[in-house]
Amino acid sequence: MTDADPLVESWSPAQIEVMHGLRDWTLAFTALNQHLAAWTRLPASDANALGQIIWAAETGEPLSPVQLARQIGMTTGATTILLNRLESAGHLVRSRESTDRRRVTLRPAPAAREHARRFLAVAGAEIADVLRSTSPAELRVVAGFLDRITAAADEAGRRLDAHP
Repeated sequence: MTDADPLVESWSPAQIEVMHGLRDWTLAFTALNQHLAAWTRLPASDANALGQIIWAAETGEPLSPVQLARQIGMTTGATTILLNRLESAGHLVRSRESTDRRRVTLRPAPAAREHARRFLAVAGAEIADVLRSTSPAELRVVAGFLDRITAAADEAGRRLDAHP
């Protein structure tokens, strides 16, 4: 932790622009999640969770309930209730795929995955275009920056968790 006071620090225009850009991305992503919720006729928290489950499965690293709880910022108990709703509605399947049969893996049901594909065909084209048109070198720089700023935010969160 540094001794800098973020409220009185003299920030450069580029630093301010980045912070505003991160804020604007967060707002735009939240708006897209609201659209996904409407598209799937789910509460926003359920749509967000389902989106995380689908994305993780698509990348070949399906989530456990504990990992999902961390990603969506809910307690494990609240996440279990949410997962029960999604499973009852036919949106996800819980399975035991690892050698440790206690470990539950979350996978989207085929219909939920297809519904998400239809949503992304409408909502994801511009984002995909930006990603495709950005050079690998620039993507590495952005990814590195995002890793560092996320680690800093995580560290602040841990410090706040430990603070009375």
